[in-house]
Amino acid sequence: MTTIIILLCIGLFAGMLSGFVGVGGGIIMVPALVYFLSMSQLQAQGTSLAVLLLPVGVLAVYNYHKQGLVDVQAAIIIALTFLVGGFIGSKISISIGEESVKKIFGAILLLVAIKMILFK
Repeated sequence: MTTIIILLCIGLFAGMLSGFVGVGGGIIMVPALVYFLSMSQLQAQGTSLAVLLLPVGVLAVYNYHKQGLVDVQAAIIIALTFLVGGFIGSKISISIGEESVKKIFGAILLLVAIKMILFK
């Protein structure tokens, strides 16, 4: 039962942040699954991707689209290339080992955070 409550909290928090600032998948779900449910880094990444496989953001996108805040052409191009990139990235991630992936993931989060905090 505790696991279900943790999963519900992760989903709600990730969904709220996704709708609010456009993040949630990797930035929220992956660390939460690793630290709160003791999943491996790769298992957390696979689970996060499985969540995103379904149309979880459709209502948030609907609200943004109603306000004219969605570039549909850009979204389609990114989605198609994301599909290819996701396949390639997953193959690399699985082949280099969990500890390396965890360090790379943390470094990317740190670099993005520093850039967003210190620069325009």
